Amino acid sequence: MDLLTNLGSGFLTALSPVNLMFALLGVMLGMVVGALPGINPSGAVALLLPVGATLEPTTAIIMLAATYYGGMYGGTLTSVMVNIPGDSSSVATTFDGYKMALKGQAGKALGIAAIGSFVAGTMAAVMLMVAAPPLADWAVRFGPPEFFALTLLGLTTLTALGGGSKLKAAVMGVLGLLIGTIGLDPILGDSRFTFGNINLLNGIDFLPIVIGLFGLAEIANILANRTRVEPVRYKLKGLLPDREDWRHARGPIVRGGTVGFFGGMLPGSGGTLSSLLAYALEGRVAKRRKQLGTGIVEGVAAPESANNAAATGAMIPMLTLGIPGSATTAVLLGGLMMYGIQPGPLMINENPDVFWGLVASMYIGNILLLIINLPMVPLFVKALQLRPTTLVPIVIGVALAGAYSLRNNLFDVLVVIIAGAIGYFLRQFGYPAAPLVLAMVLGPMVEQSLRQSLQMSQGSLFILLERPVSLAVLTLAALIIAAPFLGGLITRARNRRGADPRVDATP
Repeated sequence: MDLLTNLGSGFLTALSPVNLMFALLGVMLGMVVGALPGINPSGAVALLLPVGATLEPTTAIIMLAATYYGGMYGGTLTSVMVNIPGDSSSVATTFDGYKMALKGQAGKALGIAAIGSFVAGTMAAVMLMVAAPPLADWAVRFGPPEFFALTLLGLTTLTALGGGSKLKAAVMGVLGLLIGTIGLDPILGDSRFTFGNINLLNGIDFLPIVIGLFGLAEIANILANRTRVEPVRYKLKGLLPDREDWRHARGPIVRGGTVGFFGGMLPGSGGTLSSLLAYALEGRVAKRRKQLGTGIVEGVAAPESANNAAATGAMIPMLTLGIPGSATTAVLLGGLMMYGIQPGPLMINENPDVFWGLVASMYIGNILLLIINLPMVPLFVKALQLRPTTLVPIVIGVALAGAYSLRNNLFDVLVVIIAGAIGYFLRQFGYPAAPLVLAMVLGPMVEQSLRQSLQMSQGSLFILLERPVSLAVLTLAALIIAAPFLGGLITRARNRRGADPRVDATP
């Protein structure tokens, strides 16, 4: 009963005119940004953080979350129309979506993607509502040793967020940890790595770094590539699937939504892995699995349902444990902290209006997505043809103005420019920005909880091993770190055994 009461209060919050307006704004901005190749949801959320700083915390997080899951659908437009995923989570959609467009079924592909996103997003919102409070109640008994173990576990996901070389992801994580130490010591109050610059006494602010790494760096990449998308001209008719299409799509939607939700909860997996897993699952269980890749609705419904559900699933560890599961939730985590809200076990009890307003807004946002994206598909396709000379000045102006408005300090503008330049060159050499962001957010939390634990134990590290929960979490973190090395040892041992002529010798 408490669940329904809390959800009812959340709907009262989410349905207020201001929150409803910003949810609609977030969904539309997310769809437009998701449709522009090169600008992903994390970049869009980062660019909107300064706007959120001027709003009430509940309104701000509703807008940012709407931008997140709106962007997950926006990438569908380019995937279907021009065979270019607007975001990595839409890669699997190109396999069948573009083939459907070539057969004159672009409207049907976009329609089934919209319905699949709505159904799976609603499923995921229900699961979020049910799973988050018990998880938070379990975690509320945590002390500094448990928080240290949990945040350290979060840092072990750095390599998973890289999406490529684990070494490069680890290097970026170390850089983020170093940046997080700049400023005043949280316990003693001494200055660290400020080099006499008073602007660094409070550390390097999270927002300018994120705007530079995710926003300006992506714009610089678009300018450098000088690519202009030319969508094939198709008639967008038949947006609503018929009974036969729905019969084929309903199974993939449910399966994709389930895979996406639980995949999104795993740190580092996100929508990309979830959508690929959902597509692969259809290759195993779908009745028309042999036709996958030729342009059938199952190949669009499954990955689109998965990536939308993954956006909601990734919210659970971020909201209840303070551990972001993707680059975008890492940005959202920093945004919540910037707005004075501490994500973690106490968030539901201390900020129920924010949590339940956010949950209710996800139901509303999915309805808004369904209502607005079908009739506005032609308009969003027009956005694909924006010239870089038109798009770039707008984005750069918003980014720099937003960074300046945070503290009315030109130093933050300088940080944005430097971070953007560094982010562009890091991208050229394959160094991911997400691990740096995660390390910047979690690094100070790891340091503070460790030092508080040592104060509790008079300087003894054994306090981390004496408490069952911290011991279990640290053991899990150690296994995650050791798993690649153990896997490599096992593989080499098998290879040596297979190469040993004595193994294959016949008696």
